[in-house]
Amino acid sequence: MRYVLDTNIIIAYLRKQPFWYRIQETFGLFETGNEVMLPAVIIGELRSLSIQNNWGERRKAEMEELINEFVPLFQLAEDAINRYAEIDAFSQGRLPGLRLECSARNMGKNDLWIAAVASALNATLVTTDGDFDHLNNRFLNVARFELK
Repeated sequence: MRYVLDTNIIIAYLRKQPFWYRIQETFGLFETGNEVMLPAVIIGELRSLSIQNNWGERRKAEMEELINEFVPLFQLAEDAINRYAEIDAFSQGRLPGLRLECSARNMGKNDLWIAAVASALNATLVTTDGDFDHLNNRFLNVARFELK
């Protein structure tokens, strides 16, 4: 299986939050045959957080080590770029032929890119963020976990 871990999931791992273990058990992220992809936007968000929050060298090194455990994606493929446009239009209720079942959603641009890459990769997006819920089973599979 293919997975994209949202930034909040990586932060949960680095903070050793208990629900991380539930995620690992559910998906077997480190098991053979599973691929965990990290789009550049997530890596950028993580590095920005490390600067903004003045992380120490040990914590930054742990973050980089974790990033290297997964498959970093530093380039966008044409299908991810097109999917970004479709998801953005859909979220605004303006994608012809596909009706939004709720009010328009103003997604953050980074979240749009994360969803677009996960969708183009046919990967399950693992997150704690409800901002992706309206895309579930339409553009991608979203596995949302509560912070408990």
